[in-house]
Amino acid sequence: MSETRSYPRHVTTDVGEIEFRLMSRADEAAVLGFARALPTHDLLFLPRNISEPKVLSAWIAEIERGQITSLLAIRGGEVVGCSAVVRDPHSWSPHVGEIRMVISSGARGQGVGRALSQETFALALEAGLEKLTVQMTVDQRGAIALFESLGFRAEGLLRDQVRDVDGKTHDIVVFGHDVARVRAQLDAYGVPGAVSD
Repeated sequence: MSETRSYPRHVTTDVGEIEFRLMSRADEAAVLGFARALPTHDLLFLPRNISEPKVLSAWIAEIERGQITSLLAIRGGEVVGCSAVVRDPHSWSPHVGEIRMVISSGARGQGVGRALSQETFALALEAGLEKLTVQMTVDQRGAIALFESLGFRAEGLLRDQVRDVDGKTHDIVVFGHDVARVRAQLDAYGVPGAVSD
């Protein structure tokens, strides 16, 4: 990979300029406000409820330990999206990273999610990960289409995997992207570096 990503970065979307920056402990209150404004259904695919202060504090501790890299999407000083690349170098799958991402309701369908997903994907590639996964509920059609456009393919369905606050269960679909295979194919066709741009 030719460059190390640096932040903040600015991109133009349909709602104007968005700043991407790495999340830190100083962002805890802003991210908590962002998470609490999201519909509960939007949080179901995350392993834990990030609208709870203790969960958010644990997330930030993982960022500080280097287990998670999180990006914030900021518009007009307000958090409108956040993403994370989660990896466990001590597991049997140190080559695999999971992408997690949520976008505020008011910023959807305006290019913010696409820009944040592409930036997060680039961060994961820079980290040398060979495979990426992402999970979502089966009814999150926009998110599914977005990740399919990045080359992710459905790999599994987990029936009744999560339960919402009303006690209703929901299925989770798991998508994967074999970065190493795609990179090798591009190299074979004489397009080195195309995956990391």
